[in-house]
Amino acid sequence: MTDEKLKTLKDDIAFMRALAQEGGAAPLLGGAILLAAGLIFAAASLTHWAVLVGLLRLPPLAFPAIWLGAVVIFLIALWIIKTREQGRPGASSPGNRASSVAWASVGWGVFAIGMSLAIIAIRSGSALPMLVFPSLILGLYGMGWSVAAAMSHKRWIWMTAIGSYASALLVAWFAAEPVLYLLYAAALILLGALPGFVLMRQEPSDTI
Repeated sequence: MTDEKLKTLKDDIAFMRALAQEGGAAPLLGGAILLAAGLIFAAASLTHWAVLVGLLRLPPLAFPAIWLGAVVIFLIALWIIKTREQGRPGASSPGNRASSVAWASVGWGVFAIGMSLAIIAIRSGSALPMLVFPSLILGLYGMGWSVAAAMSHKRWIWMTAIGSYASALLVAWFAAEPVLYLLYAAALILLGALPGFVLMRQEPSDTI
């Protein structure tokens, strides 16, 4: 038996052990992507806030540069993570397939909504449409976590989904104030990065 076949067998055994430990439900994968997204965009939100309140002396053009830079960094991180995790045992389970489609849809939804709001802002000459963006993203996070919760039957993921919906309303209340970006950063860490880290910890270590 070749080394490659031995490694595949070892990975499959590790995955089956994880199934048994989880009561027959495949562990959800993709935590690394959520961790990266939460940290990267939370950092962008904190930088936006620092420029807005004058802690960083940068021109207004810095705002789109901050977020575009965050998108580029995230796409690089996404490519690295996807390449590293390609073909992992359990990725084709029904729960992981559904969760993967849901989060991919969230990502494309964020992109489409972000571009739409940017176009509206440019055409109207007002930055007000962009103030809606954090609430919309958190609402989409809630959708992604709802699918993950339904497929995994984990109560803490349901709580994360509910927290995402509630946070969408909270940041909407403060949309016209600089504190919006502090709250948004906190929400991304608590509802994106932290749950992503927890999912990573629950993945079978032998398959990473």
